[in-house]
Amino acid sequence: MATAAQDAPGAVDGDGSSSSVSSSVNSSVSSSVSSTPPEAVEAVAAEWMLEFACSCLCRHFAEQSGAEFWRWRDVAQALISGLSQIPQHQKKTVYLCQLLIRIAQGKSLGLQFENDQRISPLESALSFWTLLEKEEIKLEKLHEEIRRLIQIQIVAVHMENRYFKEAAEVLERLFTDSESDKPLRVKLATVIKTKDPYVPLLQSFSYSLLISKIKSYIELFMKENETNFLIQEATKHVVSKGLGATTLQNRPVKVNENGKSDLETKQRLVKEKPSITSQSSGLIKKRIARRRSGQKPKDSRVLQSLNSMQNGGQNEVPLACSRRRQKWTPKEDLELKSGVREFGVGNWAKILAHGNFNDRTSVMLKDRWRTLSKIKQS
Repeated sequence: MATAAQDAPGAVDGDGSSSSVSSSVNSSVSSSVSSTPPEAVEAVAAEWMLEFACSCLCRHFAEQSGAEFWRWRDVAQALISGLSQIPQHQKKTVYLCQLLIRIAQGKSLGLQFENDQRISPLESALSFWTLLEKEEIKLEKLHEEIRRLIQIQIVAVHMENRYFKEAAEVLERLFTDSESDKPLRVKLATVIKTKDPYVPLLQSFSYSLLISKIKSYIELFMKENETNFLIQEATKHVVSKGLGATTLQNRPVKVNENGKSDLETKQRLVKEKPSITSQSSGLIKKRIARRRSGQKPKDSRVLQSLNSMQNGGQNEVPLACSRRRQKWTPKEDLELKSGVREFGVGNWAKILAHGNFNDRTSVMLKDRWRTLSKIKQS
């Protein structure tokens, strides 16, 4: 009969030699761990965590669960801010996180994500949507629908807050002399003149429709990212431990000392939590007042914008610097001229998406082209 000692790892074999396979393996693993640079391990773990945080952010945005969305927003933002460089394969993840954060706060004109105080959260969201479009070409129709909805809602939100002058200025920044943009630009200009934020055009292309389209995009993104390592491992653990959602659903409602059920208490707390697309009106009004007076809001930097992600570099995107005024290089001028030849004057968003520019926006491209045209004429 075999003894326990014979079955145990490291037991003595029949020929008297020591079997130390397990200890050798453990020793090998320990040696590998000790020789691996901790920075490399942290970088890989951070990538996994960021992908997981983005997945949670997407899910809670889709479910409109405000409190959880804000919690995962903070997690994602902390992970993104901790990166000195964003690898090429994680650009899409980072851009989507920043897009969702801005869309969620798109009606809050008092919030500032860019150095330029004129840029509203939705305008900032549009720049990240442009970057996302650059990362994929399969969803052209959905891309165009979401782009149009963001553009319309940028104007609509200003009008809802009765900032008609600012709405007209936004229109100038968003829509150029491109023929493809002309019909919508003319319609919105007419709407702004009426000073009525409830005209059929703005109601048909509503904020809720924008949220719905973003959810459609999220659904496709989630299907592409089902292989996320942390999600797979967490799922295995939940299954192995029997920790399914049914255990929470089947849990009896407990009554606390005050005679109220935990469910009632939870519902009350949820009602007190802000939803994804809502903000305290008093706080927003104060921020808007400061913004209009030219003061920089002290708490307007809710999140540090990753403006330098407008960089169209091939491999990595630096995060350290924010968008500052910088000289145009001869190479960028060539990129701009090449883009105009390919897409035509006015299609600045497409030129930006397909070109290799250094921390530029479509508005900057438009202004630079105007400057180049004046130089050529003189």
